[in-house]
Amino acid sequence: MSSTVDSPDDAARRPLVALLSGAGISTDSGIPDYRGPNGVWRRDPEAEKLVTYDSYMTDPEIRRRSWLMRRDGPALRARPNAAHEAVTRLERSGVPVRVLTQNVDGLHQLAGTSDRKVLELHGTARTALCTQCGARTPMTEALARVTAGEPDPKCLDCGGIMKSATVMFGERLDPEVLGAAVTVAKNCDVFVAVGTSLSVQPAASLAGLAAEHGARLIIVNAEPTPYDALADEVIRDPIGEALPRLLAGLAPDRD
Repeated sequence: MSSTVDSPDDAARRPLVALLSGAGISTDSGIPDYRGPNGVWRRDPEAEKLVTYDSYMTDPEIRRRSWLMRRDGPALRARPNAAHEAVTRLERSGVPVRVLTQNVDGLHQLAGTSDRKVLELHGTARTALCTQCGARTPMTEALARVTAGEPDPKCLDCGGIMKSATVMFGERLDPEVLGAAVTVAKNCDVFVAVGTSLSVQPAASLAGLAAEHGARLIIVNAEPTPYDALADEVIRDPIGEALPRLLAGLAPDRD
């Protein structure tokens, strides 16, 4: 992952496109959103405890349920959809692209978008993290231990409590990743917010920051957001149809 932004002289000053993606971009891949009308938190408010840091660290039963959720949930089995693939096509067309994602599913990278072009604001569910020594291991290894009968696998290095390498409720975003995202928002020419309610801070504020610095702000989301009034364009069409169409229009013409 790179936190750099293309310099003004790069690629003959081609416009920099920033894309802030939220849960809505992954619903076509079978991953439910959290805050939409039919979101996970609305259907089962208790589920929020499974990704709340204090509850997780103090309650072994919450941890056991969380590991089962990781093992049985759709995130690690999901495949990229048409919207993720459209982002990859735009990058490969030569347009400078930075993806600022609130998602932890890794589907942008699985679709082929360069890892160094993706800033994972809320971390990744594909890695397990020790909360004590910081050791990182593939999530598949931790889940194999759960399947083998360890309901709450501990760190093999220090015995500490393990969790997914995601930002839980009650945790702060990585300041380096957030700082890189702020730089992108301030320097981009086009900022596309797709599949996000723009209600979770500080990630949501990136849309306003981009608009304040002169970027063309485009919002692709089924429901209204707090930033709609700032947008140059608001698109309510299904993301799997709207985003490929929108990004194709941003790609350079090819004879």
